[in-house]
This record gives sequence, structure tokens and C-alpha cells, in this order.
Amino acid sequence: MEKGKLQEYWMTNLKYLIGLLVVWFIVSYGFGILLAEPLNAIRLGGFKLGFWFAQQGSIYVFVVLIFVYVGLMNSLDKKYEVHED
Repeated sequence: MEKGKLQEYWMTNLKYLIGLLVVWFIVSYGFGILLAEPLNAIRLGGFKLGFWFAQQGSIYVFVVLIFVYVGLMNSLDKKYEVHED
């Protein structure tokens, strides 16, 4: 792959990473710690939502983000023709 395309590929990869890490930070730190009190007014499965995000939600979101990243990278690899067969 030529150098310009390689840099473009890497910059797109970094944008994906930064975006997904921001989502994970908002869910884990924002919802689980900073916004826990307002979210505790809502119940999910009998548990307060702020508590749920702190204990379970951030882990579930992290696992979902892994699958989202895999999908994004597979499409990016195909776009730049560096995918594995």
C-alpha cells in the first residue's frame, strides 16, 4: 500500500478508536459515576439505572463496542484492500 493510503487508513482507524473510547468513557464514567444519582430514578430489571451502569452496563457496552470495532475494521480493510481471506 502506498504511503498516502497507509496514512489515510491509519487516521481512519484512530478516528474509530477515539470515537469508541469516548462512548465507553461516557457510559462507564459518565453514566456510572457522574450521572448515577439522576439515573437512579429509573429502574431497569428492578435495579436503579445508575447502579446498573456502574456494575453491569459499562461491561456490556464494552463488549458491544468490541463487535462494533471489528465490523468497522473489516469494512475499512475491504475499502483499502488489506483484508484477510
